[in-house]
Amino acid sequence: MKTDHLLNFARYVLYAIILVIFVGPFWGAVVTAFSGVSLKPGELTLIPHNPTLENFRIAIFDMNVWRYLTNSIIVVVVGTTLQVVVSALAAYALARKKFRGAAVVSLLILCTLMLPEEVIAIPLYLVIQKEIPIINVSIYNTYLAMILPAVGWAFSIFMLTEFMRAIPLELEEAARIDGASEWQIFLRVILPLVRPALGTVLIFGFIMIWDQYLLPLIVVNDKNMMTLPVALASLRVDDTITPNILVAATLVAMAPSVIVYLLLQRQFNRGIMAGAVKG
Repeated sequence: MKTDHLLNFARYVLYAIILVIFVGPFWGAVVTAFSGVSLKPGELTLIPHNPTLENFRIAIFDMNVWRYLTNSIIVVVVGTTLQVVVSALAAYALARKKFRGAAVVSLLILCTLMLPEEVIAIPLYLVIQKEIPIINVSIYNTYLAMILPAVGWAFSIFMLTEFMRAIPLELEEAARIDGASEWQIFLRVILPLVRPALGTVLIFGFIMIWDQYLLPLIVVNDKNMMTLPVALASLRVDDTITPNILVAATLVAMAPSVIVYLLLQRQFNRGIMAGAVKG
């Protein structure tokens, strides 16, 4: 009995340590953002000094963070939507259709996961900077330059492919016997069954596009087109901005990812659990 109590005590102590490690830095950021005075280096406090929202007001309006936030929202909403659509269509073709060269296509998609982002940065910059033939228009310095490279994400394609392969062929054959077209099978049979995976892909895709730094940095040079990660990096080197304001801007940048996760938490957990069962 005493051994069980000691094990439970040790377990709770371990939980508390893990909680402090992960929650501590975030709470420190919250305290700093809401403090009306700047803390000295090494000074710790659990509650804000002179609580105020002035840091957020300065960050959002005076530092033009609202503009960068708008840019990020446009890029991430359009990019994530297109990414889910393209990934679902590609996964359906790879998982449910037999065609010559399917293995080669899968291998090429897999290769994109093996290449670091820095390796393709220069080729990507050269391609985006050139004008599109016939219409003679360049997408450089536009939202499309930040959206299109993120649309075909190999991770989401492979994840949806594995989920679709696990769907019994009998369901598809029964729908086809009932007169369903290919699009009807895809939309009414396949997609509803992979909804948990779609939620997981949506969250990962949202975070991936939202946190992108290198891509917006090389395809956009207009300050008004900056996304939040690039803008925050530029604000860090500005000596006129206090740490409180910078941390407030960082919390603003974190908020959309947290909100999306909370909204899609159930689908995300189902997708992760289903993936674990398949594994």
